Amino acid sequence: MGAIATQERGHVHIVIMGCGRVGSSLAILLEKRGHDVSVIDIDENSFRRLGPDFKGRTVKGVGFDRSVLEKAGIRDADGFAAVSSGDNSNVLSARVVREEFGIDNVVARIYDQGRAEVYERLGIPTVATVRWAADQVLRSLMPEGSEPAWRDPSGQVRLIRVNTHTDWVGMKISAIENRIHTPLPFLLRFGQGMVPDGSTLLQDGDVVYAAVEVERITEIEGLLAKPPVKR
Repeated sequence: MGAIATQERGHVHIVIMGCGRVGSSLAILLEKRGHDVSVIDIDENSFRRLGPDFKGRTVKGVGFDRSVLEKAGIRDADGFAAVSSGDNSNVLSARVVREEFGIDNVVARIYDQGRAEVYERLGIPTVATVRWAADQVLRSLMPEGSEPAWRDPSGQVRLIRVNTHTDWVGMKISAIENRIHTPLPFLLRFGQGMVPDGSTLLQDGDVVYAAVEVERITEIEGLLAKPPVKR
């Protein structure tokens, strides 16, 4: 699953489909952090939720319309969040963005928890309504270092969600840990948490968490974001 670092890579451009409570909150959070934001919604009145200080781009339309996505700057985007009120629209938009524009870093809001697992199998990270909050979508888009899942009281160690290159898929988690000299204590598979053992293989779509010292965050993210070095 794609991911975007913020602390080390500076500002990014995120396109959001849906300007309801979820989308508007997410857009405001991102802009406050210094990122560029484009918001798509079929109802122009919904943009009022962004407030008078919002400086991002607003585009009327649906997120699966290629011309609308173009107007929103999708070709230069680092990530896409589909958080409208419609499951089908969200998934269709996410698939268009991934398949037509080649952006892997997408997340879709899904009301139907049962269908969420199906979409995850298609490689589309989902956030179900029952466990939704704007900060969860934000963490799905930008997990690396900027939004640790846990940190120790001294601030020296963090548990972070890391982006893994597809070439790591099929390797044992234990072998990956040996390569990067860092423990990967748990992962999410189809929305379910699991603690890997010595025989667990990394699967496509797995969400991986690493326990890492602060000074090694950039190093670990860099190692896992690239194909493993051949030996």
